[in-house]
Amino acid sequence: MIPKIATPTNGAGVARIAPHTFGELVFHREVMREYLSETALDAIARWEKGEPISADLADEVANALRQWAIDHGATHYTHWFHPLTGLTAEKHENFFEAVGGKVISGFNGSELLQQEPDASSFPSGGLRSTFEARGYTAWDPTSPPFIYGRTLCIPSVYISYHGETLDYKTPLLRSIEALNRAAQKVVSLFYRGVERVFPTLGIEQEFFLMDQALYERRLDLMLTGRTLLGAPSPRGQQMEDHYFGAIPQRVLAFFEELEAEAWRLGIPLKTRHNEVAPAQYECAPVFEELNVAIDHNQLLMDLIQRTARRHGLVALLHEKPFAGINGSGKHNNWSLATDTGLNLLSPGKSAKENLRFFALLSIVLRAVYRHADLLRATIATPGNEHRLGGNEAPPSILSVFLGSQVSKAIEALEKSTEIPKLVEKTPISLLIPRLPAVLRDNTDRNRTAPFAFTGSKFEFRAVGASAHCAPAMIVLNAAVAESCEHFATQVAELRKNGLSREAAILTTIRGFLQESHSIRFDGNSYDPSWHEEAARRGLSVSFYIPSVLKAYIAPQTISLFEKLGILREEELHARYEVRLERYVKALGIELHTLVDILRTQVLPAALRYQGEVAQLLAAPAMQALAAMAPEKTPQEALFEALQTHIQALWVGLQRAEAVWQEVQALPSAQAQAEKVYAEVRPLLAELRQHADALETLLPADKYPLPRYADMLFRY
Repeated sequence: MIPKIATPTNGAGVARIAPHTFGELVFHREVMREYLSETALDAIARWEKGEPISADLADEVANALRQWAIDHGATHYTHWFHPLTGLTAEKHENFFEAVGGKVISGFNGSELLQQEPDASSFPSGGLRSTFEARGYTAWDPTSPPFIYGRTLCIPSVYISYHGETLDYKTPLLRSIEALNRAAQKVVSLFYRGVERVFPTLGIEQEFFLMDQALYERRLDLMLTGRTLLGAPSPRGQQMEDHYFGAIPQRVLAFFEELEAEAWRLGIPLKTRHNEVAPAQYECAPVFEELNVAIDHNQLLMDLIQRTARRHGLVALLHEKPFAGINGSGKHNNWSLATDTGLNLLSPGKSAKENLRFFALLSIVLRAVYRHADLLRATIATPGNEHRLGGNEAPPSILSVFLGSQVSKAIEALEKSTEIPKLVEKTPISLLIPRLPAVLRDNTDRNRTAPFAFTGSKFEFRAVGASAHCAPAMIVLNAAVAESCEHFATQVAELRKNGLSREAAILTTIRGFLQESHSIRFDGNSYDPSWHEEAARRGLSVSFYIPSVLKAYIAPQTISLFEKLGILREEELHARYEVRLERYVKALGIELHTLVDILRTQVLPAALRYQGEVAQLLAAPAMQALAAMAPEKTPQEALFEALQTHIQALWVGLQRAEAVWQEVQALPSAQAQAEKVYAEVRPLLAELRQHADALETLLPADKYPLPRYADMLFRY
């Protein structure tokens, strides 16, 4: 029986966005001015730039932060950090203490600056021994504290007892600093007065929504995030009518509450719409500084899931919760900005500005070309591998799309000393007098490209919907920082040899463009012929996760990260081990979950139905009919089909137990990952094939699980 779907809400009483509520739960600059002295404000500003903060001033900030939090209903505080699980973590401490029979509130500077969560159960990749439980969190002042529920959350870094990084934020902040130092050397060739260069990021978040009652009957969704079995629905996305369609009323109420809550937390959500697949949606904020944007995305994913529950829905962030229809990504729109308000990747209107644009463009192209394998490794997760490569997401081969106008300009620049002009927008007449001309951008948005230039930014489309954005952004920041350093050095050497500043810059740009030529591709990356073309160009064409992840420990990666002071060799090896371990564990959970569902739900239902068919075949009337039929009767054919798939599943279940024992017996994470890729993945697919066939054979009232049509359309 399909459970009754919860009555959709009409949105009555749901909070909606109001301009005055933006950031009301964030301890931002305006709030600080109300609670802190000018001396403390100046100290924080200097601290953010690298100067130490005194204990007295830390106490003043902590006291103000505590008072503000309590004024807004908070009772606890926590250092909110990003361990290598890909999620966030928190350990709550009460603001109040009982002393001498009296309750007092207390929160001092040392508690604000540092906390000690137990480090023993977080992934470390061998950086710490089991008995070394101590770890430390430290406040990141570049990301403002906020109140979530009744808890003051203090964004923090996380390190081991011996100082090794056990999180994503520490190397992310280091990569931002490395990029700032290196990019300023390039920017100084064009502008004076720039004191800071920083990456910006806008993250488009895709997800599915389904009814909670149906979700709770799908153990696979509950434990793994995706359906491990399920025959296709007669209707999926063939009609292409969900994309940008009218948002269903119940979902609209969810979005309105989500946006209002996000707004209060300072998350500047701007866009909401239906995505391509049925039951799939997207929301996106405006651009922010990269570190804050990633904090906000981690918070937003949790907020999406909590808000959905309040509407009787469940949000699915897995990259491929349903086979056969589009999966979900997280497009990372990355650019570079200055403290003077300039977007360095925006084409200019003058020759000087265009020279700056082509310089930065060539730097990014060289960076992606040199570290394409490492960028590919950052997106190689179990869920994302189900999504990449189909006509729904970019392929696993890293390439860069520039668009016809920019491509023609840099092709000309490779052969000439003249700086090409770019038209920012050109009008398209609609030949209807009452309608305005549409302005066409200087580049298209190629959804088949993993890394696409979209006018004033690059869109890294290959990051998975459930993924932490930091791994990809750390690599991109580091790669661009390295290329900035090389660009500035090359220009300086050429000027020593007598070239003018502009000639030295143009010569370096041409060299970078020629070096990275093979990674530029403006065609259809979905076309199978691109795989052959990419291989001829020398680009990596790999879909084998255990091999792809080796880029983390390649000599080129170690050199890049150690040179820039982002991660040491042992820390990179640890991340490699963590990624392998999590891959093996994820596939192990999928295998055991599928085995459980088959043994306790699918096979019992199939056997009961087969028994009913057997009883029918044993009836005298049926035997008489079979004797007269020249071929098998439909009833006999049905019985045999059921037996074929039941037998195959039974054999497959025995094989599953044996394979997993073989995996566990292997001595290293690398060997286990290779075994999982080679045998567990195909076994999961084989078991699913027979289970899905049984679903199509069993009557609707006999099959124990909600079907695709129910999950995708009943909400």
